[in-house]
Amino acid sequence: MVRKLLHTRYRVTDLEKTVSFYKDVLGLEEVKRHTSGRGSQLVFFKASGSEELIEICKFDESGPVQVGPDLTHLAFEVEDLDAFAIHSAALGYPLSDGPHRSSGGSAIAFVDAPEGYEIELIQPTTGAGSPMEKI
Repeated sequence: MVRKLLHTRYRVTDLEKTVSFYKDVLGLEEVKRHTSGRGSQLVFFKASGSEELIEICKFDESGPVQVGPDLTHLAFEVEDLDAFAIHSAALGYPLSDGPHRSSGGSAIAFVDAPEGYEIELIQPTTGAGSPMEKI
């Protein structure tokens, strides 16, 4: 039986452009970088309020990266969705969808990472519990 989620991996073609997105646009902390025994270039990121890591992997031997539409995404809580939208657009990453407000007052939007992976942003209702309660 599994005990906890450790990390989620996304394979990319342009490692440094993707690393820049996760650092500069999303504000994640790079916690580790190395080359695996099989030759994969790996960079691990962490959001300030989470334990789980995101692994960005460049491994050309696996062939071209093909991101299917609406297949997978990462979701992050943000304090101010409007401020995030201004910040990400100024860095060349405008929102690709939203923001959409729920009847409960929370808001969601999406931005596309460099390789086409979708990132969901959730601004919970002020004073609300988990953002999952509003999804």
